[in-house]
Amino acid sequence: MKFGTKAIHAGVKPDPSTGAVMTPIYQTSTYAQQSPGEHQGYEYARTQNPTRSVLEKNLAGLENGTYGIAYGSGLAAMDAVLKLLNPGDEIVSTNDLYGGSYRLMTAVYERYGIKSHFINLKDHDSLREHLTDKTKLLWVETPTNPMLNVVDIEAVCQIAREKGIMSCVDNTFASPYLQNPLDLGADIVLHSATKYLGGHSDVVLGALVTNSASLAEQFYFFQNAVGAVPGPQDCFLVLRGTKTLHLRVERSCQNAAKIADALKQNDKVANVYYPGFSDHPGHAIAKKQMRYFGGMVSFDLKADRFEQAKQVLSNTEVFTLAESLGGVESLIGHPASMTHASIPREKRIAVGLTDSLIRLSVGVEDADDLIADLQSALQKG
Repeated sequence: MKFGTKAIHAGVKPDPSTGAVMTPIYQTSTYAQQSPGEHQGYEYARTQNPTRSVLEKNLAGLENGTYGIAYGSGLAAMDAVLKLLNPGDEIVSTNDLYGGSYRLMTAVYERYGIKSHFINLKDHDSLREHLTDKTKLLWVETPTNPMLNVVDIEAVCQIAREKGIMSCVDNTFASPYLQNPLDLGADIVLHSATKYLGGHSDVVLGALVTNSASLAEQFYFFQNAVGAVPGPQDCFLVLRGTKTLHLRVERSCQNAAKIADALKQNDKVANVYYPGFSDHPGHAIAKKQMRYFGGMVSFDLKADRFEQAKQVLSNTEVFTLAESLGGVESLIGHPASMTHASIPREKRIAVGLTDSLIRLSVGVEDADDLIADLQSALQKG
């Protein structure tokens, strides 16, 4: 079954009680039992919900996985992965990653004796050097947020597997339409479904997908025991979003390519970060492991000061200044003061995240209007 068909049909069947084509929103907290312990597969809505169950099957199908587990947010899903670790265990992670992920690893889990090392995962020799007997998890983002570096998933997961180390790939920036890490050797795939999977900026939800029955059992346990579950309305909204995922992401990719080219020609722009450029360091790997090059573009200004970036950010009309990404509308943001503010400045600068760096989540509007909007804002900046 090809992706467009899976997006609409994977895990989804007409409702058996009514024949409803769209999965109903089962807005209930509990379920009637015939006698104690005898029920129709559902006992309490924190533990199971039919709308959530359909979404989980759908997401597993999109990632070519066996088990899908939905959580209240992407960070709640990440928290479930980190709960697999014990005091004294260590994580090796990419050094260019979402600020919320960095915050969870450092400000929360380091308190419990779980240490994280943030390195350049493009350097495989460095990766091997950092993997020790204490390393229990390899955490990968690709393309990275916000510098759009590309990590060779197959290569780094193979290195981890040789050491008996679990690997998890945050696939939020790519979405299942562009990239399928399980097929490349990852043990776990994570999504902030708030982004491309939902696609309409109206829901917060996270998910994990795996082929491992033992991992899935632990994730379902954490889901129920901790209670960081999404509500049925949120699950319904993401199910609605996945039906058009391939259409939206393909259009976003087309627009992003045009915008990146236009920014590269603008005399106020210093650097444009976009894996679709043939001279991007990760272009060949992206071409190998992705279907297209994504809908995200980052750039910084020749006048490398926040004041100049602020002028640009404050003068767009089609792009909306906001956090998040992956919606049908185009968003513009300032990582240093918004999504990555929790990362110390010296660490941001070390990976190229300057004070003037601007991140674009390119939506599905007309590309000419988006380009004109950016050019106008850059001129005013």
